[in-house]
Amino acid sequence: MQHTTLGTLDVSRIGLGAMGMSMAYEGGGALDDAGSIRTVHRALDLGVTLLDTAEIYGPYINEELIGRAIAGRRDDVVLATKFGLVSHAGEGPWNLDSSPANIRTAVEGSLRRLGTDHIDLYYQHRLDPKTSIEDTVGALAELVTEGKIRHIGLSEVWIDTIRRAHAVHPITALQSEFSLWTRDPEGDLLAVLRELGIGFVAYSPLGRGFLTGSITSPADLGEDDSRKDHPRFTPEAFEQNMRIAEETKAVAAEVGATPAQVALAWLLAQGDGIVPIPGTRKVHRVEENAAADDVVLTAEQVQRLTDLPPAVGGHHTDEQMTMIER
Repeated sequence: MQHTTLGTLDVSRIGLGAMGMSMAYEGGGALDDAGSIRTVHRALDLGVTLLDTAEIYGPYINEELIGRAIAGRRDDVVLATKFGLVSHAGEGPWNLDSSPANIRTAVEGSLRRLGTDHIDLYYQHRLDPKTSIEDTVGALAELVTEGKIRHIGLSEVWIDTIRRAHAVHPITALQSEFSLWTRDPEGDLLAVLRELGIGFVAYSPLGRGFLTGSITSPADLGEDDSRKDHPRFTPEAFEQNMRIAEETKAVAAEVGATPAQVALAWLLAQGDGIVPIPGTRKVHRVEENAAADDVVLTAEQVQRLTDLPPAVGGHHTDEQMTMIER
């Protein structure tokens, strides 16, 4: 696996998102901790170093799972987790809280669950309108000084917040959704990140499975699949969005790869310092995703994919979008 840098942090070019290992994500079936741990181990064997979790995943149990999975292999891992979607002052999960006091409580819980004395990359999960970004990053800077965290990240914030945060302490990475069907970061946002030397971690790089070519109709989704409520999976939007999946599949046939590998290779072709973190519970999927590191697209193929029309429908529900800064 080739490497790149997020700020000054060395990581594999493709990481692993762990959320779906502990949540009934996208109709993925019954949870299987043993299988998920095998998947993490296989990822590490393949050279994947960046593992991404959060205290809200579960909540809490995903960090515990990752802690078990990396026991004895901590030195092989760039460990990333997130705070800010759990208020530890009594309001509980899914309540925004990035106050300095809450950060202190959150980091101690994450360190304990992960079985480590430091977190390599600690993200604010979503912007807290009740706490200034300067106060939040100031508290994180203290944790860096104390050695409890090594690098600071932000998630789903926009340019002004990034500049203000970076003025307090260097920001290592921004995590946001980016893929062939979510193109928001292109243009001004990526330009600012490159200006400041901040890396980009792309979640949902396979469009919640849409770009893999395995879903050909909304009828393919199970009754308990959360994508049934996603704006891009409605019957009206789905038909129009199939153009993106079909072109990805066509390029995959040309290069002898899978559509998922092409979708990841397109992201990697956008420049250094962009790291997709596809999520999976399955060993064969992590093998497929990691192999995208070897897929080389021609300039013409990259441009064909870049020229595809934007996806129809929001990339989150209206309620979820209220926590995303744009």
